[in-house]
Amino acid sequence: MTKLSGPMMAPANGQAPDSAVVLLHGYGSDGNDLIGLAPHWQNLLPGALFVAPNAPTPTGMSGFQWFSIDWTGDRVAGRQRGILEARPVIEEFLRDLWAQTGIAPERTILAGFSQGAMMALHTGTALKEQLMGVIGFSGAYLPPDGLGGDSLAKPPICLVHGDIDQVVDPNLSSDANAVLTEAGFDVNYHVSRGVGHGISPDGLSFASDFIAKIVPK
Repeated sequence: MTKLSGPMMAPANGQAPDSAVVLLHGYGSDGNDLIGLAPHWQNLLPGALFVAPNAPTPTGMSGFQWFSIDWTGDRVAGRQRGILEARPVIEEFLRDLWAQTGIAPERTILAGFSQGAMMALHTGTALKEQLMGVIGFSGAYLPPDGLGGDSLAKPPICLVHGDIDQVVDPNLSSDANAVLTEAGFDVNYHVSRGVGHGISPDGLSFASDFIAKIVPK
């Protein structure tokens, strides 16, 4: 199976990491994009290791993808198939990270943007291990088999989406909020007004407040 790698940022306190934030980039990008979130969150998690792995497959143009996009066929079916195929790669990355660092799953945040948010939300709610939290910016949600059952963990969820996003329909995050809330998750949902496909200051602030709430005191 493909081994992921990408940029990292060491804990701000200069000590061995006591937590981790894994950042999954969007289609056609790479880990250098989302590692830029680390400085915004280091004050909330001074002992955290931030890591932003590159997705496993080049797009053929520039950057990487977690799964290919069917531009001419059924994009929804392609997304569903792609998410399921890519999940084991991320699961293996997380378990390798935990084994190598000693960081516990419950001290791990999984966050992503766009296609990376789709992967973060699906993978984070498909694990038996309880994560500290899952953050999805401008994404969509494919529920795993067994959602809401006792066999899967229920980490707190943060959803952020711009209301004029023309790349990923904002209604997909609204749908995710409804599905996850119905399944018993603690969901924190924010709509960024007048924002397209990106992370705005108010969306970033909302996610930061979410982190402050879920960090063990």
